[in-house]
Amino acid sequence: MLDETEFLSEYGIRAISQHHRDHPYEFRSDGVHMGVGYEPAESSSGLFGGNSNWRGPIWMPVNYLIIESLQKFHHYYGDDFKVECPTGSGKFCTIAEIAAELSRRLASVFLKDETGRRPVLKYHPKLSDDPHFRDFVPLPRIFSR
Repeated sequence: MLDETEFLSEYGIRAISQHHRDHPYEFRSDGVHMGVGYEPAESSSGLFGGNSNWRGPIWMPVNYLIIESLQKFHHYYGDDFKVECPTGSGKFCTIAEIAAELSRRLASVFLKDETGRRPVLKYHPKLSDDPHFRDFVPLPRIFSR
């Protein structure tokens, strides 16, 4: 989960591993070929409202549940238990520090970056650049259903 070549992204935990970018999951049954690829932003299909599989309706609640679970694990294990984060970095963190890092990454998709733009609006220039819209942050679709 904490491997940046797999599930850990700059915006939280992905719902599908980045590994699938180069190795899409493929399934064949009764002459029908199906596959799941990695689409990190807007989907190449309109079947799910244009939102991708990692930032779709389950992305935010799954990250929330992971963060909440890590906080609870920290209450049990305490500061003595550390995990390498990110994987392969050589940096070891408490579970509470990992939960805080995931929270920071998750929030950063909605916060302005060094260029003054919000990553959540990357594919929507009107919302990103127009002074009448750029300071209004859209909530994920999970809140509007």
